[in-house]
Amino acid sequence: MENIEEKYEQALADLTENYTAFHKVGAAAYCPGLEKTLTLASRLNNPHKLYRTIHVGGTNGKGSTAHTIAAVLQSAGMKVGLYTSPHLLDFRERIRVDGQKIRKEFVVDFMRRLNAIKKDLQPSYFEAVTLMAFDYFSAEKVDIAVIEVGLGGRLDSTNIITPVLSVITNISLDHTAILGDTEEAIAAEKAGIIKPGIPAVIGAASPSVLDVFRCKAEECGSPLFFAAQENLYSSAEPEADSIVYRGTPWGTVQGELTGDCQPENAATIMTALRILAGQGMPVTESAVNAGFSNVCELTGLMGRWMTVQKTPVRVICDTGHNIGCWRHLGPRLCSIAEHGRLHVVLGFVSDKDVDAIFATMPTEATYYFTAPGVDRARPAESTASMALIHGIKGEVYPDVSAAYGAAAASAAPGDTIFVGGSTFIVADLLANNTFQCLPKV
Repeated sequence: MENIEEKYEQALADLTENYTAFHKVGAAAYCPGLEKTLTLASRLNNPHKLYRTIHVGGTNGKGSTAHTIAAVLQSAGMKVGLYTSPHLLDFRERIRVDGQKIRKEFVVDFMRRLNAIKKDLQPSYFEAVTLMAFDYFSAEKVDIAVIEVGLGGRLDSTNIITPVLSVITNISLDHTAILGDTEEAIAAEKAGIIKPGIPAVIGAASPSVLDVFRCKAEECGSPLFFAAQENLYSSAEPEADSIVYRGTPWGTVQGELTGDCQPENAATIMTALRILAGQGMPVTESAVNAGFSNVCELTGLMGRWMTVQKTPVRVICDTGHNIGCWRHLGPRLCSIAEHGRLHVVLGFVSDKDVDAIFATMPTEATYYFTAPGVDRARPAESTASMALIHGIKGEVYPDVSAAYGAAAASAAPGDTIFVGGSTFIVADLLANNTFQCLPKV
């Protein structure tokens, strides 16, 4: 008789091979519209209606925001589901309850049931996994689930939920071939998660983008809260391996996440938490402090300005993959390059505006160009050619392991190695190297 490991691997192979995945082929896998998801959810007895949800969208920061909100509610004693994408090392990272990954037995059973009920429908990979998450949270009887949007919002398969709160972190240009080539067009898609009468939190946005959200909220009769106007902390001060937020409604809060974008995310998170507290959730001072300071351990979050090795060479990775992310990452790398030797292992997928990204990056660094191990990877040679236009030179390597190996061999004690450009570059790094300080996932 097959053991659970064999059955799980077969179920995962079925999902990977027979359900078209965006992370493998890009836009060809995008299935806009909610009809299939709604129909299949009905055949599963609508599990998403059996618990409260929080919906988190936006271009950047939605992963950090979703994980931190989940960590706070989990620290408050609630049983919390968390659905995010993509994963880095293990498919089961996408679906968690109280930080624990979905059970392999459930994945096996769900794929068996989905194959039996899909009939004339052919859901995409993301639609299938979204339904799996909703069904798992129902089976686990969660108190609340934090649901991260996959792509866009209005037509994303997660948008069949009616949450108690909608959160949109920010807007910048990404997936323009699908969502539109202006921030206002992208905002209109992401505003689709605002539901009638349901409060919504908006993070950083330009005035024209804020107008898009105001119009949608007025149309829906939804209370709208702009995080930048709430002033829920008086200062955000970087300290060793943390950011300390002072003057919050919960006292002084120490945040574990240290990327330059995190103060902006924290404003959004704190605004959301204040609204949830007003809805009667136990958002106490101790819960907020525990959630912010232990988010990686509590939820398994990885890849956000993540230090995977401190000595003798500091190794940092970040999953930032679009110009919105690189407006923060670029200056931080420039600062490192100004004060020491910086080695950059870099690769992208094919649909990113690498020209704009290279404009933010330091020229005084040693570059190792490569490509992630996915079908939609941008060839390393193409990345190197674009870099050269911006005065950035480097060598080309066949894969992340080879590029990182070359950087590690060249780096001296006290140097910094940065690995990024794509979520999949970071995934390849973590899959092929062992670092002692990785969180348990």
